Formats: sequence, structure tokens, C-alpha cells
Amino acid sequence: MSHISTGVEYALHCLIFLAALPPEAEGASARDLADMQGISPEFAAKLFTRLHKAGITVATEGVKGGFRLGRAPERISVHDVVLAIDGDKALFDCREIRHRCAVFGDSPPQWATEGVCSVHAVMLEAEKRMRDALRGHTLADLANRTAAKMPRETATEVVQWFGQRRESRKGPPLAASDTEA
Repeated sequence: MSHISTGVEYALHCLIFLAALPPEAEGASARDLADMQGISPEFAAKLFTRLHKAGITVATEGVKGGFRLGRAPERISVHDVVLAIDGDKALFDCREIRHRCAVFGDSPPQWATEGVCSVHAVMLEAEKRMRDALRGHTLADLANRTAAKMPRETATEVVQWFGQRRESRKGPPLAASDTEA
């Protein structure tokens, strides 16, 4: 079982697309981001509800509305996204097994139970290192890594794809006779 959910992975990929959009872009809808990633729109909507609540994204309303980053990609850490999607869950849940050693019966000695369990201490250190590593990487870092691998034409195609999707939602233009009252 993974400690970090697949929701975090999908959210990060969606956010990389948002980071790549030009500043003048109106954002991208959760449906379009879902289609781009091959996930259900309902799942994407849940992810974006959490990202929005955490201030990672902002929503624009209307037919051509969608999501944009809530702050600069340099100011969004991978850890921020993990917390937004999965919450602040511990890496390890110590069961205090040392209290139940059969040799001690119902009365474990103080030396066996005082302080932090040695197994738990290792897990706490591992969690701290993991969180530090996740804080040390930003959405900008991920977007730059992706851009470095991606041909320039593909990046342009992605931006155009989102633009076409947004334009298709606005519907056909009204005829002059439709606008006269």
C-alpha cells in the first residue's frame, strides 16, 4: 500500500499543465484536465476541490472558466500538494508493541516503555526526511523537468489543446437578429 495516494500523482500532473499555461491563459477546467490525464471528471473535481481549499488553485467562473494556480509555481511545494490531497497523515502508526511483551506479563518494566519506542524513532526520522524532501521540490521544479524532456512543439500543442477546449465551451456566436430585442 502506498503512503502517498495516486490522487497526489494525478494532482501534480494536472498542476504541471497549469504551470505551463501562459500567464494570459484563463486556466483549464477540471474536465479538460481530467481528459488530458485520462481520469474521470468526478475524480478530478474532488482533487481540485481540495487544491482550491488549500489555496493551491483558484477558480474562475463562467462558460470558459477553470482553474489557475493560486500562487507562483515556485511557491507550491510537492509537500503542499500532498497535504492538500492526502491530509497530514503519519508515515507510521506505532502500536506500542513493546508494552505487550509476553515476558513482562501485565507489568512491563519502566526501561522497556519509557521514551520513544526505538522502532518508532526510526520511522519518525524517516518521515521527517521524506517531508523535508517533498518540501524541497516545487511545482516549478517539476514543470521545468517536464519542459526539459518535452519537445517544444508538444508544449505548444498542449497549450493549444486547452485553448481549443475552452473555446468550444463558449458555443456558437449569436446572430445579429438574436441580440436585438
